[in-house]
Amino acid sequence: MSSDHPISTATPSVYAALRVQASPDATLSAAQQRFNALLERMEALSVQVDRLQAWSDRHRHTHVQALYQSAQQMRALRHSLLVFLHDQLQGEALTAQQQRMARTQVRALIEQLATSTDPQFQALAELYRLDEDDLAEERAQEALRLRERIEEALGQPIHNANQFQTPEEMMAAGMRQWQRQQQADDERKAVKRAARKALKKSAAHVSAQAQQADARGVIRIIFRQLASALHPDREPEASERERKTALMSEVNAAYEKNDLGTLLRLQMQATLTGAAGASRLADDKLAAMCQLLKAQVTALEDDLAQMEFTLTRDLCVPVSAQLSEAVMTQALKALQADQRHGVDSLSADLRRIQNEVELKRWLKEQSRAFKATSA
Repeated sequence: MSSDHPISTATPSVYAALRVQASPDATLSAAQQRFNALLERMEALSVQVDRLQAWSDRHRHTHVQALYQSAQQMRALRHSLLVFLHDQLQGEALTAQQQRMARTQVRALIEQLATSTDPQFQALAELYRLDEDDLAEERAQEALRLRERIEEALGQPIHNANQFQTPEEMMAAGMRQWQRQQQADDERKAVKRAARKALKKSAAHVSAQAQQADARGVIRIIFRQLASALHPDREPEASERERKTALMSEVNAAYEKNDLGTLLRLQMQATLTGAAGASRLADDKLAAMCQLLKAQVTALEDDLAQMEFTLTRDLCVPVSAQLSEAVMTQALKALQADQRHGVDSLSADLRRIQNEVELKRWLKEQSRAFKATSA
């Protein structure tokens, strides 16, 4: 398969053989078209899951190892930078303003290395812990910035916001106000839903129950046909008996899960009616089967969505069956290159600031960058 093809491209499978075929003198009914459409969707989703898994198997291990190596290198460099800046703060070469800049960088590095268990790091972290006044002022500023973001999201001011002095208090106040808004919205929606529900009859519910009963009836019929055709004890040849035993095991598992797609596939393998059987079913029975297929489509969609979410989280790049393999592979390479660049940049900074003049220039650059990101 070319890496330029999207993951979503479908390939021929057993689903194609299960589709209802139109007769020469008649077109497919709406139920038959729906049945075919659901089979096509199941085929496409199955292909997407398989191809995304295959792509992950090819790239996941190498990519995760590369990110881990870069993270370890970055951690070691940050530790070295922390120790170097601490040593500079013990001397007299830095002005008071430059010392403040250096302490800001030290605290940022301590935050980045927060999970380190190195004794030297732990000692430095304790040494540069903010005193109570500085901490209170910093948290008050954080609370103010958080208040602005929360009020923007809520679309209204936080009630009595001035009494909340920490980010935790501000967040809790915002959550309480948001919950009150949601509760009020939910109550209004509940009243509307109750009014609409009171006007509806139970016809839709009765119809759904009937379709479910029809679907179970169809599955039972297919199961009985398969059980009769695949009964191992009726087969004199050992090899054929072994094949039917394996197929019957699949039949039992599919029957337990109401897996209509697998039962239809096994029905074809057992050389029974296959798609021809579906084409002879009345539309009401076929509609019932569609309910089961729809549930299986939903399960496949959930599986695919979960796979995309997990891979996106673990690989740190967008992963989707709708993206081509080439695009996702390039994203992996770009992230690895970014991580290597970060390591190279920090390594270059460490070499650069060994010179006192360059250290002071570097501190000024970092201070400007910090203010720009905090604005």
